[in-house]
Amino acid sequence: MPSNSSFMAPFVLGCSVCCKSSWNQLQDLCRLAKLSCPALGISKRNLYDFEVEYLCDYKKIREQEYYLVKWRGYPDSESTWEPRQNLKCVRILKQFHKDLERELLRRHHRSKPPRHLDPSLANYLVQKAKQRRALRRWEQELNAKRSHLGRITVENEVDLDGPPRAFVYINEYRVGEGITLNQVAVGCECQDCLWAPAGGCCPGASLHKFAYNDQGQVRLRAGLPIYECNSRCRCGYDCPNRVVQKGIRYDLCIFRTDDGRGWGVRTLEKIRKNSFVMEYVGEIITSEEAERRGQIYDRQGATYLFDLDYVEDVYTVDAAYYGNISHFVNHSCDPNLQVYNVFIDNLDERLPRIAFFATRTIRAGEELTFDYNMQVDPVDMESTRMDSNFGLAGLPGSPKKRVRIECKCGTESCRKYLF
Repeated sequence: MPSNSSFMAPFVLGCSVCCKSSWNQLQDLCRLAKLSCPALGISKRNLYDFEVEYLCDYKKIREQEYYLVKWRGYPDSESTWEPRQNLKCVRILKQFHKDLERELLRRHHRSKPPRHLDPSLANYLVQKAKQRRALRRWEQELNAKRSHLGRITVENEVDLDGPPRAFVYINEYRVGEGITLNQVAVGCECQDCLWAPAGGCCPGASLHKFAYNDQGQVRLRAGLPIYECNSRCRCGYDCPNRVVQKGIRYDLCIFRTDDGRGWGVRTLEKIRKNSFVMEYVGEIITSEEAERRGQIYDRQGATYLFDLDYVEDVYTVDAAYYGNISHFVNHSCDPNLQVYNVFIDNLDERLPRIAFFATRTIRAGEELTFDYNMQVDPVDMESTRMDSNFGLAGLPGSPKKRVRIECKCGTESCRKYLF
């Protein structure tokens, strides 16, 4: 049908179809079928080059080391024993021996591997390898979804727990049913918001002080609100009054704690005192809905409810299912993060954004924490309208009654209970 072919050609030329298989999966299919494919980089020279997915077992025979290899794209039944010299996967080999030595120390208080691994130890190493793959995929998903500069890494050297089953990464508030965020109608006219603010810039319009110095560090006392420039302001992206809205700029790591506190977050970079670190992001719900969900979370032994009670207790942020990296930040009775109410494109005082700033210099590798039962220093209520019940849902004085939860922060000033 040449006439039909020539007629269809213009449409086919501009058409593309998304393949559901990845590049690696297509290469595996070629190797399984023993087919060369120049477009996929599969030639007769590398047709029989196979990729190690992970190592399943280890043995030593006459000083020769052998590994049971799970090949990518092949079922477990086709795993094969290979001498070490056949394997080019240096990173996988190093990680296998690191996991092996750590588990031997935990079980037998020695790190030298035996000539043969017992089945339970070999099974543990397989589960650990599968866990690492799952955590690596989750890490890639988190970084694909983030809109902020700071990268996220994931690490678990404690147990075999994988990624949370019910958690969706978001970058800003998700508004619940029946709740509306009203956009700001006006912005500032400043040429230089820090050094020559017109009418006090955006903070001045709300009768408040400018929040930051020229390094972007907060200079307000805890309890005072922060008013940043918004989308209607004349100033640009580099305005010194745009800090929280630029998002997380530090590389952070979600890691498994070794003292029973679940997941935690540590910084991979030094953070200066009074610097913005992250927002507490989640789903905005009514206080009535928060009360209902809170009863469920109590039975699970966890809470992610954060009251937005800057002026009145009407709304709550729930970060249990929808949230950002702050979902994993643990409590401490001696925290290194302080909470501030922030207003940018929405000036409804019942719906502030919740921002964490460093209370002191935080070293690279140090865990980030905030006080779930934070007590903000009392300030002039007339000028700041700061609610003394500010904090997570269930704090003393909050209308939401919660089950007492034991504190595991381990600091010298530990109060023994979160709530």
